[in-house]
Amino acid sequence: MKILSILLLSFLISTFTFAQDITGQWNGALKVQGTQLRLVFNVKKTDTGFSSTMDSPDQGAFGIPVTSTSFEDGTLKISITNANIKYEGTLGDDNVIIGVFTQAGQSFPMNLSREEIEKVVSKRPQEPQKPFPYRSENVIFDNKQAEILLAGTLTLPEQDGIYPAVVLISGSGPQNRDEELMGHKPFLVLSDYLTRNGIAVLRFDDRGTAASTGDFSAATSVDFATDVASAVQYLQSRPDIYKSKIGLVGHSEGGIIAPMVAGDSDDIDFIVLLAGTGIRGDKLLLAQQTLIGEAAGMSPNQLEENEMISRKAFEIMVKDQSDEELENGIKAYMTQVFRNIPVENVPGGMTEEEFVAAQVTQLTSPWMLYFIKYDPAPALEKVSCPVLAINGEKDLQVPPKENLEAIKAALAKGGNTNVTTVELAGLNHLFQEANTGAPSEYAEIEQTFSPKALEVITNWIKEQVN
Repeated sequence: MKILSILLLSFLISTFTFAQDITGQWNGALKVQGTQLRLVFNVKKTDTGFSSTMDSPDQGAFGIPVTSTSFEDGTLKISITNANIKYEGTLGDDNVIIGVFTQAGQSFPMNLSREEIEKVVSKRPQEPQKPFPYRSENVIFDNKQAEILLAGTLTLPEQDGIYPAVVLISGSGPQNRDEELMGHKPFLVLSDYLTRNGIAVLRFDDRGTAASTGDFSAATSVDFATDVASAVQYLQSRPDIYKSKIGLVGHSEGGIIAPMVAGDSDDIDFIVLLAGTGIRGDKLLLAQQTLIGEAAGMSPNQLEENEMISRKAFEIMVKDQSDEELENGIKAYMTQVFRNIPVENVPGGMTEEEFVAAQVTQLTSPWMLYFIKYDPAPALEKVSCPVLAINGEKDLQVPPKENLEAIKAALAKGGNTNVTTVELAGLNHLFQEANTGAPSEYAEIEQTFSPKALEVITNWIKEQVN
């Protein structure tokens, strides 16, 4: 009788599991550094099992292909290989999946349910609210060279007239026209302030992001520069824009792209570099890694070990070699690195194969390879128009003194004497008033853009166009 009971129980469990319906929409939310990122998995039944896609509505990304989807014994497993994403969770009696989301070795608890999750609205007192005291127009322009369409917003003062204008250039990573990150919309705040002060502003979604077409993952800073040049051409085609008073305002990587465009064009009247870089990419990332590590409380030994690992990886990356040689070199080195990591310190419990694959994917991407090797100095030397370069004193991603000095030196070498550099006390990489400058603070700070920084930028631009 005991054996029969066990068999019956097993049968009932397997029958219940078989009856569980995993198809349809499953909603979850990641909580990272104080912000919420909603994710949606759309699961379908196929002849051989299951397939699915992923949506990230807060990033404007929908229908992201999933590599593999399985559901066995009540456990859902999803993998997106090219993004190093894995999700594994167990479906309970309450129709909630309890699970863990992992990307590139970092794991976050994330449960899924059938109920749609409302977007959490952070307190951002600086975000402008409609109705605006100016005109706001959604626009689309093309990059003929790349054969893509770029979508953006052009804001102009309320009165009819001809106005000076700027193009805003976002930082690294796929950004929408508001440069939305960590619950903040820096470009929305900046464009609002500039437009209220008589300056037209064009901000646009990065290629392959939100409403713009194209492939972001295959692009480098050079490709993004052609997008910016296309934005300038669009402004020149409008009768309400002063053709001789068009400038560029680039943040972070945008501060690399602006000099690329300005140095090769007579159509740029001035540029503003917000936390722009003046040193080669590998040197920048090493400095950034150390400063952020120190802020996170890492020991001197940990910092030294991390620097050594990164430095050797960068040495492999900057060699003149074929794609195959590069991949093999990174694979061999990262295999060695993994085998020297204590078991308890392996990120996210990754296997050796998973760890190595994640590192190879990241370090051999077109953008990373270009950025590591890129020295901004030659492009800066070609810039002849007025330049404003500003950094926050507490910027841990682009150290202010080293980069401002390098920018100024490169411009001077090229003969440009119309240069203003400013280091703003107490501000971080996003130009927020910060305590430490650590990226972990970005989302927690209510302020999106320091009024002092907004004033410095706007007053300087007005001096150039008046």
